[in-house]
Amino acid sequence: MSRRGKAIVKRVTLDPKYNSELVAHMIRVIMKSCKKSVAERIVYGAIEKVAEKIQADPSKFVKDDKQYTDALEVVSAAINNMKPQVEVKTRRVGGTTYPVPVPIAENRQLSLALRWTTQYAGARRGMGMPAAVAAEIVDAFNNQGSVIKKRDDVHKMAAANKAFAHYAW
Repeated sequence: MSRRGKAIVKRVTLDPKYNSELVAHMIRVIMKSCKKSVAERIVYGAIEKVAEKIQADPSKFVKDDKQYTDALEVVSAAINNMKPQVEVKTRRVGGTTYPVPVPIAENRQLSLALRWTTQYAGARRGMGMPAAVAAEIVDAFNNQGSVIKKRDDVHKMAAANKAFAHYAW
């Protein structure tokens, strides 16, 4: 964080195909070496693969008595499942460093969820990146997979250190 002042929050441009901030953010997170067209192919391909999975078996995309038929709704619900609520930050108090659980801001929750999705999709071997991203999204929608395990590990770490919560400031 900057000590000089508030960080400027930039307006997110919408992606041209789905007119969605979330998809535009996914494209920016997946993009490497300024290759936006490659990142767009990956994200759009992943959304199309999610739509194909919905068409193939719509019974797998029911949650809380709601039938999900749109791929963007599934992506949004999956990312909401991936978002961590608290994380552990270290605080130095009196020469000792304590791991202190702190709540996470909404924009950081989204950034962490998308970063973890990219990381674990890239680690999947034997399939292309669009298929791997789609698989991570479907797994996260069903509360399974690597990203959900990572989120749960972060939550467990925060719960284990809640004795130091009074050091949060």
